[in-house]
Amino acid sequence: MPDRADVHPYDALLLVSFGGPEKPDDVVPFLENVTRGRGIPRERLEQVGEHYFLFGGRSPINDQNRAFLAALRSDLDAHGLDLPVYWGNRNWDPYLTDALAQMAADGVRRAACFVTSAYSSWSSCRQYRENLFDAVDALPGGVDGPHAVQLDKLRHYFNHPGFLEPVVDATLAALGDLGPAAAGARLVFVTHSIPTAMNDASGPAELDGGAYLAQHLSAAAYVADRVTESTGVDHGHELAFCSRSGSPATPWLEPDVNDRLEELAALPAGERPDAVVMVPVGFVSDHMEVIYDLDTEAMETAERLGLPARRAATAGVDPRFVAVARELLLERAAAERGAQPERPAVGGIGPMWDRCPATCCANPQGARPALCQAPA
Repeated sequence: MPDRADVHPYDALLLVSFGGPEKPDDVVPFLENVTRGRGIPRERLEQVGEHYFLFGGRSPINDQNRAFLAALRSDLDAHGLDLPVYWGNRNWDPYLTDALAQMAADGVRRAACFVTSAYSSWSSCRQYRENLFDAVDALPGGVDGPHAVQLDKLRHYFNHPGFLEPVVDATLAALGDLGPAAAGARLVFVTHSIPTAMNDASGPAELDGGAYLAQHLSAAAYVADRVTESTGVDHGHELAFCSRSGSPATPWLEPDVNDRLEELAALPAGERPDAVVMVPVGFVSDHMEVIYDLDTEAMETAERLGLPARRAATAGVDPRFVAVARELLLERAAAERGAQPERPAVGGIGPMWDRCPATCCANPQGARPALCQAPA
């Protein structure tokens, strides 16, 4: 018999994601949604859209979300959890506003939100919470109306073992695929770059920010340590970035992964790595930033440099990662009932908060209302 657990006070689970185009005609409208309010010319959006056209004008993210949803429903069923699961995107169909309208029509009163973004910053956390506010506010009567659905965002999981252990195994598999060069390979962890000012404002203001970078460094260090435990080799590791956009005058987190590959290849004999494994620790599945920025662009750079390279798999639908959504749901439900649940976390930072501090991850364009935060 499957295990049964109490999800009260929740009567639904909402998967919240970024969204992506599914055909060529979607690409520019999707990018307009992503960049709305930033004054980016359509010509520039069309240039960025070329990345999508290389893959038939279709982002992989919605298909990945469908696969994750199917795996999540199977996981919930296997554990005796009869709970409806909804899905809403910030920037493309199915939109959060439509998901919330359907939830309200179905009589959902309170839902937990699992967001496909594991780290703290405005773009990777608070902006999602602002969009959740907008989606609930669009219901008849707004956020305080009779049709409002109470939403609770599940905590950050960048250091949850169910997320990082699949990354460890994927890194080991990539090393194994290198053959003899693996012993001298360097681990290059990769995530999405953000403006340095956004990183400085990430996390609670009273803790002086910098949470985005600190969380990635902690996750990378944990994975690298686990790889060393398994292989007996300290491969050396570092963090690089991809997908920078915006004005060249605006400082962003560096180095770019391609620039770093150039630097590694130029090191003198004895310091130059025999190979690299790129580990996309900043992504939960193979987003466009992974299949273009790493699998296409960075791999071309490594080949040109004569530097053997592999890309580690993302967590995707690894059963351990799928289970994170269920485990965080049950953890938060227990906490809302007044219990003191176990909060798994690895590395040096510890488990994150249930409700984001009001000063957390300031919007660089000015304050906007957001859900799922502690009182000011």
